[in-house]
Amino acid sequence: MPSAERPTTIAELRASGWRSRTVKDELRANLMARKRKGGPLFPGVVGFDRTVIPAVENAILARHDFILLGLRGQAKSRLLRSLSTLLDPWVPAVRGCEIRDDPLRPSCKRCRRLAAEKGDALEIDWLSPADRYREKLATPDVTVADLVGDVDPIKAATQRLTYADEEAITYGIVPRSNRGIFAVNELPDLPARIQVAFLDILEERDLQIRGFPVRLPLDLLVVFSANPEDYTNRGSIITPLKDRIDSQVLTHYPRDVKDSLAITRQEAWSRRDGPVRVGLPEILETAVEEAVFEARRSEFVDPASGVSQRAAISAIECVVSNAERRGLATGEAEVEARVADLFAAVPALVGKMELVYEGEQQGTEAVARRVLGATVRRAFEARFPPVHGKRPGPKGRRRVEEPAPAEEDGAYRAVMRWFAAGNVVDVDDGSTAAAHRASLEKVDGLLDLVRAHGAPKDAGEETLLMELALEGLHQCSAIARDDLDGRVTFKDMLKEMLAGMEGND
Repeated sequence: MPSAERPTTIAELRASGWRSRTVKDELRANLMARKRKGGPLFPGVVGFDRTVIPAVENAILARHDFILLGLRGQAKSRLLRSLSTLLDPWVPAVRGCEIRDDPLRPSCKRCRRLAAEKGDALEIDWLSPADRYREKLATPDVTVADLVGDVDPIKAATQRLTYADEEAITYGIVPRSNRGIFAVNELPDLPARIQVAFLDILEERDLQIRGFPVRLPLDLLVVFSANPEDYTNRGSIITPLKDRIDSQVLTHYPRDVKDSLAITRQEAWSRRDGPVRVGLPEILETAVEEAVFEARRSEFVDPASGVSQRAAISAIECVVSNAERRGLATGEAEVEARVADLFAAVPALVGKMELVYEGEQQGTEAVARRVLGATVRRAFEARFPPVHGKRPGPKGRRRVEEPAPAEEDGAYRAVMRWFAAGNVVDVDDGSTAAAHRASLEKVDGLLDLVRAHGAPKDAGEETLLMELALEGLHQCSAIARDDLDGRVTFKDMLKEMLAGMEGND
């Protein structure tokens, strides 16, 4: 209701017909109403429709406190924060109350005293869903006083109260979240002695502060998030607390590239204001998502730690930034991202991959480049003929897969002969779109290859596919590639190998 129509005293509240209900009953009723209307329950949460969200719905319908368990970057915090959308638009609370007491059922000593003194004139405030969601990141320095509260000697002295008086207490974040949702992120990081403070909160719904007999019933939905314990190794959830958390919901990464791409498009800052407008081909968007999937499968990356979905978001932003930087340097108002821009995503990937021993020997940057290279090869092989074919084995044996020179395939013959003649092509990060296209067109047969097999939609996609063909041939070990100071040079593989041997000699 509009603010002008909302009651301001308890008498007006009673006259309005408003009725109290618990937070869990409120969430349950609003969930049922929204399910009947249809539409998404948690806007912005992608890929969980048939897995995670049904389990969360069941927990809410059962009035359960629950925990989301999953690797980093699996939208646990986003999902927890989305729970506030199921709260009522406004609920009343006693004005000035630290724990937002229900005016019709006050529980703290101060509110009971005010209700007795003021009667029907007791003033009330109204709380929005944003006011009723509180979140705490579990860190080793969290204390019981932070969560529950403590006796405040200054308050006791100024108000002339004994330390045993309930009004001498300064409440922590949990009681201040009363009549709302309280979330704890990364629960295993909370020391075991602090986790004990949640036992009575979850089971008895009351507080214990410094041993004083404070009986304060709390109206809360308590939710948690955590990484698997075998990954964090920083702590664990104590068994009594596990027993009191009613439901455990397992999250996961997007199951396919389509969902992953939808998340990145939703979250990444790729459409920007400024003098340069960047075009981002879908081929490159998909390649970034494939790179994250490739990293999760990589033998060099620790599968127990996972690779966050934030890796794809940060990577695509780096790709756009590299193209934007090029446009600023060349003075172009519109630029298209290139295949070479994919490798500008290396800084976004290196900080989001935990490597196993073998990966550490390779180096994080080398692993990131390997992942991106594998993605480029997959995109190339999806659009162009195989670079390596099958050769017959020795007489009397079955045919076996063996590398065959790329020039044996008619599709690549002209391109490979051009490189074999000693020609090279430079893809300069600072070149204009026209200069970039001209450098690629120098390669004999490259444009014909793209038009015959790549099915380009326009001239811009032709240019992108020509560069993809060269990168793909390199990833298939058909041509050599040097990358130095923003300039990528493609050349003949055999000559590069011979030059390296001469240098060693």
